[in-house]
Order: sequence, then C-alpha cells, then structure tokens
Amino acid sequence: METLNQKWQIVSEIELIYKSKIKTSERPQIKSSKDAYLLLKSSWDQGKIDYFEQFKILFLNHSFKALGLYEMSSGGITGTIVDLRMIFSAALKANATNIMITHNHPSGNTSPSEADKHMTAKIRQAGELLDIKLLDHLIITSETYYSFADEGAL
Repeated sequence: METLNQKWQIVSEIELIYKSKIKTSERPQIKSSKDAYLLLKSSWDQGKIDYFEQFKILFLNHSFKALGLYEMSSGGITGTIVDLRMIFSAALKANATNIMITHNHPSGNTSPSEADKHMTAKIRQAGELLDIKLLDHLIITSETYYSFADEGAL
C-alpha cells in the first residue's frame, strides 16, 4: 500500500519555456497608442471585429518591443470573459514586463463602460503586485479606438 510520502515522489515536473519566432531586433516597438492600435487591428480577424467582442493582450518587454499577442476570450455581442489569472499566467510565461490590453466594441462606440473601467483598474492593480505594468487599455473598432492612457483614465 502506497503512503502519502511515496505519492509525493511522483510529482509532475513543470517547465516554463518561451519560444520566439523572430529576433529581438525585428520585433515591432510600440511607442504610442496609435502604434498599438495599428498592430492590433492588423492582427484582428476583420470578419469578427464588428460582429462580437474579443479580448486580447499584447505582451511587451522593457523596451516596449512586442513579445506576442494572446487572444484570451471571445464572447457575445456586448461582452466577453476576462480572467486575471489567465492574463498574468500568460504574461509571466512570456516574461513580459509591460502589457497592453484590448477589446473591441462591435457597436462602433468606443466609450468605455463602467465594467470596462472597473476591469482596467483591477488589472492595473494586479499587475502592480507582479511588477508588470499595464501601459494601456484600448477599445477598438474597425475605424477608430479609445485609449485609457491617452484619456488619462488609467
């Protein structure tokens, strides 16, 4: 009969690996909300941007170079799920020191809702604990965007 001590000897090994497909020198550098919007819009499925909400995270290094983009969730016409644990587990795995979060508003209205404001504050606070800075939250449409940082709402 196995004892608890014997079972603890059979623990799965966890390995964290980040594999980049491009050289650091070739990564796009984000210098403004407009740079981020153009990068995000070009990577968005144009058949979905005006159809239903999606939430994505742009991971950046200390030099504001893009490490990667993570599509965290897809939802309905007026909302999608945002899980802080998923955001920061991915950020830690990518070794990101900065993040930008984004979601689209299929309605075309870029004004943030109260839920958007609350979620942004929560993500910013969680990032502070981990020394991962939330640089911006962009609400995008196929034509324009709203930047929390540019509007002083971050």
